[in-house]
Amino acid sequence: PAAPMGRKLLISARRLFLWRSLSGRLLWLTAAFVLLAEVLIYAPSIANYRLTWLNERMDAAQIASLALEATPDQMVSEELTKELLANAEVEAVTLRRDNRRELILAMGDMPRAPLLVDMRKTNPLRRLRDGIGTFFMLDDTRLLVMGAPRLGAGEMIEIVVPVGPLKRDMLVHSKNIFILSIIISVITATLVYFALSAALVRPMRRLTESMVRFQNNPEREPPIKPEGAAADEVGRAELALAEMQTELRAALSQKARLAALGAAVSKINHDLRNILTSAQLASDRMTESEDPRVRTLAPRLVAALDRAIQLCRDTLHYGQSGEAAPDIGRVDLRRLVEEVSFGETEAFGQSVDLVNEVPEGFDMDADRAQLFRILLNLSRNAAQALSAQKDEKERGKIVITAEWAGAAAKVRVSDNGPGLPPRAIKHLFEPFKGSARPGGSGLGLAIARELAHGHGGQLTLESSSEDGATFLIELPNAHPGDKTDSAR
Repeated sequence: PAAPMGRKLLISARRLFLWRSLSGRLLWLTAAFVLLAEVLIYAPSIANYRLTWLNERMDAAQIASLALEATPDQMVSEELTKELLANAEVEAVTLRRDNRRELILAMGDMPRAPLLVDMRKTNPLRRLRDGIGTFFMLDDTRLLVMGAPRLGAGEMIEIVVPVGPLKRDMLVHSKNIFILSIIISVITATLVYFALSAALVRPMRRLTESMVRFQNNPEREPPIKPEGAAADEVGRAELALAEMQTELRAALSQKARLAALGAAVSKINHDLRNILTSAQLASDRMTESEDPRVRTLAPRLVAALDRAIQLCRDTLHYGQSGEAAPDIGRVDLRRLVEEVSFGETEAFGQSVDLVNEVPEGFDMDADRAQLFRILLNLSRNAAQALSAQKDEKERGKIVITAEWAGAAAKVRVSDNGPGLPPRAIKHLFEPFKGSARPGGSGLGLAIARELAHGHGGQLTLESSSEDGATFLIELPNAHPGDKTDSAR
């Protein structure tokens, strides 16, 4: 157990200090920003330290000058003068009293101070400039510092101080600030790292690892289990990723099933086409029969077999190219609906009535075979829904109507069935999801909509209630000038 734990610690340490990792960048950026903040604070801090140091020297020099007040002649020995000035860290002290300037303490002659510092006239910008500028002065440079006495001993006090001790103390102060800044940066960066690592980096790493695993094996890798709170961004990202992975796995599984189904259908279609060809040859013989009823039904049977053979041929190529492009021509919609009605009557007997309310002479531009399939799929779905009703008080009825709307033909297929359930409406035109009856595949509506889109039109659910459902087919007309004459 110790070896895996050691490897984990090594990996964590590498992530912590590598710039390429999110955690490493977080640590270094936090430390850098804290240091930047300390740099911005350093200039005012060193300026205030210089000002405080000079004020302390003035106070010490004023206290040293008070030793003269204790002597009868206001004189002290040279040794005591040096000691007082050394303790005050100044070279000379001058007091101004009653508009007179008096040299109180000095080591010999008054030392020359080329730089004047007036503590009574200062502002933040000047303090910053003088504080930084002190580091660039020579150690033997002297400052003449002027200010008001803090202990009330005169009108003004002047001291002469060398720059060397001031620079040394400022450097020590800067060193302390730098060390303190490093300590604060490390502590702050560590606390921020562990806090954000637990709240952000670790969940993001889980998301990344889950996506990589799912990418490598999407069909077998289980979806991520959300652990974060759904209210924050990471929790919502985990939920969205889990839903996406679940849907993608279902889509891949469905794709595999459809591929297998397509291969099986191709084999079945190949054999079915041969059988239909034989039936077509037999139906051709029926057209030569002397029986009037047979001669009447034979052309419809031949047409139905032709459509079935063509559908089988198209199905073999569907997986590669989809539905064939429509062969647009003039179609007598009322005659086409009669063919659909005949097929539905044969399929469902007398339990469902298909009412053809298309006006006479309603000629529109469409592919006759594909429009037949659209109407057949819609009416077949409606007939199956009507036949499945338990309430047989009202006879099932399907009504097909048509009208012109500008340069488009609107064809409606309505029924008096129970309507569509909400689950079916949500996925109405999706294969294997939009079926409204148990055991249905939902392919009929999907195929019908694809054929309508191929014409440049659309198929929509216009209404659905307990009184029935209505589907609307809208197809453009290539000859809008002819629609008035044909409708008339």
